[in-house]
Order: sequence, then structure tokens, then C-alpha cells
Amino acid sequence: MQLFDELKWRGLIKDMTSPEIEEKINKGGMTFYIGTDPTGDSLHLGHLSSFLIAKRLKDGGHHPILLIGGATGRIGDPKPNAEREMKSIAEIEHNIQGLTEQVTKLFGFEVVNNYDWTKDLTVIDFFREFGKYINVNYMLDKDIIRRRMDTGITYAEFSYMLLQAMDFYHLYETKNCTMQVAGSDQWGNITAGVDLIRKKLGKEAYAFTMPLVTDKSGNKFGKSEGNALWLDRTKTSPYTMYQFLLNVEDEMVIDYLKIFTFLSKEEIEALEVDHRENPHLRHAHKALAKEVVTFLHGEEGYKEALKITDTLFGGDIKELTVAELKDGLKDAPHTVITSGTNICDVLVACGACKSKREARDLIKGNSISLNGEKINDHELTLEVDDAFDRELSIIKKGRKNWYVIGFEG
Repeated sequence: MQLFDELKWRGLIKDMTSPEIEEKINKGGMTFYIGTDPTGDSLHLGHLSSFLIAKRLKDGGHHPILLIGGATGRIGDPKPNAEREMKSIAEIEHNIQGLTEQVTKLFGFEVVNNYDWTKDLTVIDFFREFGKYINVNYMLDKDIIRRRMDTGITYAEFSYMLLQAMDFYHLYETKNCTMQVAGSDQWGNITAGVDLIRKKLGKEAYAFTMPLVTDKSGNKFGKSEGNALWLDRTKTSPYTMYQFLLNVEDEMVIDYLKIFTFLSKEEIEALEVDHRENPHLRHAHKALAKEVVTFLHGEEGYKEALKITDTLFGGDIKELTVAELKDGLKDAPHTVITSGTNICDVLVACGACKSKREARDLIKGNSISLNGEKINDHELTLEVDDAFDRELSIIKKGRKNWYVIGFEG
């Protein structure tokens, strides 16, 4: 299968500026760019699909450039319904450094910063050299601008499209960058760049977009209870990423395998058959979680996530470190007590039981474990000396209800 056909099969191409793109992608040898503004010091799972397209193109013989928007990030890409909050210059610089290090390590892309060629440009030069080539009516017809006209849009945000078009022009002139790749929400911005190059240079540039990745309800993929899942393991651990992917919707898992993994068409189609015939085995989900976590964090990160998963769902928690316990049980209820508190009082305090009588009954019925051991003494007290690393104790009620107990002082 040729590269363009594979991208289509994986659902990674939505709009193209020219049908010639198919031949150019298959031929190889193009320099292209993908951009991101420094809104954070790490990419998140929502970014990953676009960056994996760039890696697929790199593996197919093309040269990728990552553009970090040190200039455009000072303004902010217009949101569909509100103006973005401006970040401080110090935060932007911190984020640029973090993104540069992360992308270089993960993907090995060349990285450029559009602040480098924007900072010395005067307002007059900007209008003379670029502003005169883009018609306001043309800009107003772009979807992202049109949607903001009712609620209002600032001149700074309105200018964002022209700044991004200028980036494409600059990379075309200085690095022979002839194509831009982006998510479908950037279509208006990237076509402005193609048009600017045609009008100013009389030359042809190319661009294509990929559909935004969503869940089955149309919500952006990669959000966990409103929080982004970061590619930086200090922000989102391998275990947390693994669990999120292990629990994606059954209806979407095959699509995600196509988008987020480098498994072959034959391997994914075999998983699709297995998923249809044996959905309870969750082989497709496990493959998705393994491939993504291993790509991001290596074999060590995958083994770490698997160890925590297997232990919490049937192993001996004494085999986990305190750091691993904290990671695996970060969403469990946390309660702080005084050393020497009676177990029944603890069970009520942490929410495992509604009353001390219920606590005694559960203990008597062997339904309560403390630090990996069943208990049957309702007079037991929790002592800090018996806690893991004298820091926390773990209570388990039944098969899957966990409670983390810390100690005062």
C-alpha cells in the first residue's frame, strides 16, 4: 500500500488544497511543517495524532519541521466562542523550551520558532509585505472568523491568520518547505498561507488536514474528566495513560488503533475480527494501550503501567512501591487520620462504611483488606509504623473499592 493510501485508510486525510498531494506524498522528498503554539510545556494526547502523521511522512521519505509559535502564541489562535487568555512572556518561553525538548526526544523533528523571524518586523513592513496580499472579505469568509463575528473578535486575533500565512511563506522561502499539515480546525489558516505564497511569489504550495479525533459523542479525544492527558510522564504517568486507552469506547477502539499506532493494516484487521467476536477479551484495547504507552515511554514505561494494573486487579500490593501505589490509586478516596485510630472509625471516615456496625460486619465477613492482608479484628488500630514507608496505608473493600489512608504529622 502506498503512503497516501495508507493515510486515507487510517482516516488521516480530510481536506487537501490540490489533488497533486497524493502523488507528492507517495514520491517522498518534500519538506513540510506542522505547527503548535506554546500553550503548555508538553503536548497532550489530542496533539499526538497530527504529530504521528508527521512521523509517518518522515518515515516515508519527507522532511518534517515543527514550528513552535513563539510569536503567534503571544496572541492566540481564535477559539470558536471566546478570546484566549494571554499568557505571560515568561510562561511562553518556558513552554517553548519544554515543547522543543519533548518533540526532539520523541520524534527527532527539526524545530523552529516563528518569533525568530517576527520579532524584528515593523508594523509598516508587516502591512506592506503581507497585509496587502490578503483581502478582508477573504478572511471573513473563513469558518473560524465567521463564527466569532456575532460575539466579537479582537484585531489581534483577527490578525492571527495572516501571521500563520506569513510563517508558511517564510519557511517556503528559507527552507523550501512546500507543504503544511494540520488538524481540520486550521483549514482557514493554512489555506491563507497557500494563497499568500501564490500571490506573492507566483508559486504553488500545498496543505492537507486530518479530521479532529473525537469520541463517539463528538467530544475531543484525550480528555480525562476535563483534564488533558499529557505526553510528559511527570504530568500524566504511563499507568494513567494506559488505563485511559484501555477503557476507550468499544465502538472507537479500531479507529484509534489506525490513528495512534504503527500496527500494520493486517494486524489491525485481525484485531478488528477478534474484537467483534470476543469483545470481552479486550485484545484491541490492550494493543492500543501497549502501543501508545511504549511509543511515548518505552518498554520500561509499558511494564510499569502493566505491573500496577495487574497488581491492583488481582496481585499483591506489597509488591508496589509507594510511588506506584500513589499513581495507581490517585483517584481513590484519600483520608488523613491520627496514628492509632480504630479500624472501624477509619472505615467510616474514609467513606467505605456508613456506620461502625457496618464496618464490623464487613470485617467479620472477610470483606476488608489492610495493606494487602485480610483482617478480622474490629479492634485493630492503624499505626503509622505499619504503613508503607510510614507514609500511607491501603484499605480495600470487596474486589475493587480502594481507599488511601495518610497520617497526620
